[in-house]
Parts: sequence; C-alpha cells; structure tokens
Amino acid sequence: MTDAEDRKPQSDEARMAFMPPAGVEVGESESETTSEFALPKGLDALHPPAPESEGSAFSTPSAYSVEDAPPAFTPPGGIPMVSLTKDLPWQDRMRTMLRMPVTERPAPERMPRVEEEGPAVPRVLDLTLRIGELLLAGGEGAEDVEAAMFAVCRSYGLDRCEPNVTFTLLSISYQPSLVDDPVSAARTVRRRGTDYTRLAAVYRLVDDLSDPESHHLSLEEAYGRLAEIRRNRHPYPTWVLTGASGLLAGAASVLVGGDVIVFVAAMLGAMLGDRLAWLCAGRGLPEFYQFTVAAMPPAAIGIALTLAHVDVKASAVITGGLFALLPGRALVAGVQDGLTGFYITASARLLEVLYFFVGIVVGVLVILYFGVNLGAKLDPDAALNISDRPSWQIGASMLLSLTFAVLLQQERHTVLAVTLNGGVAWVVYGALHYAGDLSPVASTAVAAGLVGLFGQLMARYRFASALPYTTAAIGPLLPGSATYFGLLSIAQNKVDAGLVSLATAASLAMAIAIGVNLGSEISRLFLRIGSPEKRRAAKRTRGF
Repeated sequence: MTDAEDRKPQSDEARMAFMPPAGVEVGESESETTSEFALPKGLDALHPPAPESEGSAFSTPSAYSVEDAPPAFTPPGGIPMVSLTKDLPWQDRMRTMLRMPVTERPAPERMPRVEEEGPAVPRVLDLTLRIGELLLAGGEGAEDVEAAMFAVCRSYGLDRCEPNVTFTLLSISYQPSLVDDPVSAARTVRRRGTDYTRLAAVYRLVDDLSDPESHHLSLEEAYGRLAEIRRNRHPYPTWVLTGASGLLAGAASVLVGGDVIVFVAAMLGAMLGDRLAWLCAGRGLPEFYQFTVAAMPPAAIGIALTLAHVDVKASAVITGGLFALLPGRALVAGVQDGLTGFYITASARLLEVLYFFVGIVVGVLVILYFGVNLGAKLDPDAALNISDRPSWQIGASMLLSLTFAVLLQQERHTVLAVTLNGGVAWVVYGALHYAGDLSPVASTAVAAGLVGLFGQLMARYRFASALPYTTAAIGPLLPGSATYFGLLSIAQNKVDAGLVSLATAASLAMAIAIGVNLGSEISRLFLRIGSPEKRRAAKRTRGF
C-alpha cells in the first residue's frame, strides 16, 4: 500500500472475510495473501510503474487543455449569440462584447493549429495601447477607445482581455485562462492634438484588423501602418488654419447680426488671437494662458471700434471672436463619457473645459474692464438682431461649420457632409426658436440631436468615427452671445445678471452635448446591430 493508504483508518469491511480466530497462529506461508494477477516469484517486471504522487484536488488534470476547454461558467440563461458579420461596423460589434462580463462573452471559433506560433502577447498589448493612445489624444470618447482596443486584441486571438481608459492613462490586462497568470500593460497619454485625418486613418487600421474576411494583417504590418499614421503631416498648412480661424469668427459675427465691417473686424481679431496663441504655445505656456491671450484681440478690436464711434455692433465682433475659442469638442466628449458610465474621464474632460472657459473669461474681462473705464458704451441688455435674415444666417452657419472642419484637420471628403449637417442644424434651431417660439435650450437640444443622428448614420455608412461628422456641425449652436453678455454684465458690476447669462450659456452647452449623444444612441437603438442581446448587455445598473 502507498503512504496515503497507510494513513487511512482500516474499517471492518476492509478486513479479510476468512480471518483466523483469536489465539490461532498462522504460518508464514499462510499469512501472505496472494492474487491470481500477481507475478510469480522470481519474475521481475522490466519497468515497474512509478507510484502516483498525491496532488491537490484543485490542481489542473494532466489531460486538461486550456485552449480546448469549454467556457468556465455558463450563465443561467445560456450564452447569448452575437453576430460578428462584416456588414456591421466594428464599433458596434466590439461594444456589444465589451458590455458583457468576461464569463459571458462568446469565445471565437477555434481555428486549426498551424506550425507557426502566434505573436507574443506583450507586443500585441503594446500595439493595442499605441492605437488607443492616438484615439484618446485625438478626442475620441472613452467607450469607443475601449472598443477599438478590444477589437485589436481580439483580432490576434486575445479574447479574454479587459481594456481600461481614463483621461491620461490607458491600461489593458489579458488572462489566458482561469489558471494562468494575467499579463498587464499601461501607457500614459502625454500630448493631445486635434487631427481628425489621423483619427480616421487609425479607424481604418482597426477596421482592417477586425475584418474576418480580409487578409489578416501581421503584427509587423500593423506596426508599419501605425508608424506611417504618426509620420503623416497635417492636411492643412498653418496659414490655412489661421485663415480658417478668422473666417469662422467672421461667419459667427454675421450669424449674430453683424455686417461686412463686423465680419472683417471679427476676422482680424480672431487671426491675431490665433497667432498670439501659437506664439505662446511655442514658448511652452499652458493652454490656459493660450486661451486667455487668444480671447483678448477680438475684445480689444470691439472696444476700439466703440471708442472710435464707428457705427458697428461691438458685441457681434466680440461674440464672433468667442466662437472660435469655445471648446465644443472637449465639452461633447466629456458629456458623452459621463452618459456612457466613464465618470472619472468625464470629470477630467469637463474640468479641462472649465479651465479653458475660465481662461476665455479672464482674457475678455480684462479688456472689457479697461474698455468700460475708458468710456466705451456697451449695453449688456442690447438684443442681437439675428432673426430677420434667415438666408444670411444659413450661409454663415455653413461657412462656420466648414471652417471649423478645417481647424479640426478633417479629411477633405468629409468637409462637405459636415457643412451640410451644420446648415441643417441651424435651420432646425431657427425654425423651432424664432418661428415656433420654443426656448433656446430646447431648440438647441433638438438641433444637436439631429446633428448626432445624421453624424452617426454617416459614420456607420463609412465604418468610421462619428466625430468628423458631428463636432464641426455643432459650431453654429455654441453659446457665444450668452457668454459675452454674461461677461459684460460682470464687468459692469451687474453680477447677478451676468451669472444668469453664464448659467444660460452653460445650459446651452449641456443641451448641445446631451443632444449629440442622444442622437447617436437613437441611431444605435433602432438600427440593426447584429444581436438581440445588445440592449440587454448595455445595462449597467438599476440605481441600487
């Protein structure tokens, strides 16, 4: 018997049935029990079997294979079927998987083994983090960044991975099985830049990696394409960006009631502010001071025209300059992250928006304070006459969206679509607010909702990001006039009226962000996304 059997207590059933009575001695030959399967004496086995070592009840069996094992846990309702067909964007396919727990995600079909081994797990995770870094630095929402990272890992066979995105940190963890140690990697986002052309190139790379029907890209090919994306220069030179900034401010001034002189003045102020901001950026000043300096020239030109008794609307000049600085892109991304459950990232983005807004406030307030003390007659109660020129406003809104798209470094084939989307947004806003007497907040929310809906539809058609089709289109809806009148009231010691106007501006900004996100979610709600379990898998909490 083995040592383990020696430690076990002998029961009565384990004894021989024909035991001799007590007191009866048994000979030596009779005391040995034999079996008919025992080897005869004198015959030795060639290879006696080694005794089996006593292991733990939780150890992995020797015949167990992790790759061929069934799922570790089966949900009570069964594993949901998820269609991963090519006719659906990879964002929807990966978002469906991400919103499920790891144990409920359907494993990909096992391909027959080949002699060559797959790529190393750390290299796949590094590629995933680099792709996520470009997306997050370009302003993409946290949920879409996680979906892209999950798509890259899954394309190389790493289906049990968990990406995590915050405002400046990307991390990902991969666990081959429940009995293997996980592998984790992280990367910090140091620099941010707005380049939607680069963003679209990264989306095409992820689409090619996640396409099961196309030729699968090797890890070296994916690294090569990623290096080309990083090396590509911006599609528009610096002088074009400066001119686009001026045209944006001029179009915004016409949108709020300005004439030709106001258009030129707002354009010159915005271009001067843009050049000063670039100068500050070259000296290494933080973005807070860049926004402060960029907000001063439009306000200074408006004050100068007022002091010179030129018959122009100084408020339209200053408002046009503010349109070129309001951080609508960061605001929409921050609210979208909050609505999708990424509260830490949303808080950081909204705090960034707050700092930018405070920088604009400081720059404009400094100029307004000196202008009021010098005798500039600025009336915060003056209403902007913007309702009696609908054709001019529609043209100005489309020009504003076009120049905004150029500032965002969008691809040229997307500029026309976003320009039309911005014109539709202003038409809807004007019809609801001026013709229908609806409140500006509600009108802005409805118009922004249509922007998000149309942008998501165009993005799904091209399997691309929705940001190039929505961000520039919300430009005409930004609360530039409410921000200016609030700052002017504060500069004239009318703090209560100023805070009310700034609160209205904040409400309009939130209406824009929520409307864009709601429009995107409506498109995902009613359009086919490939799985009847999609909405069920999207549930996160019931409030308790």
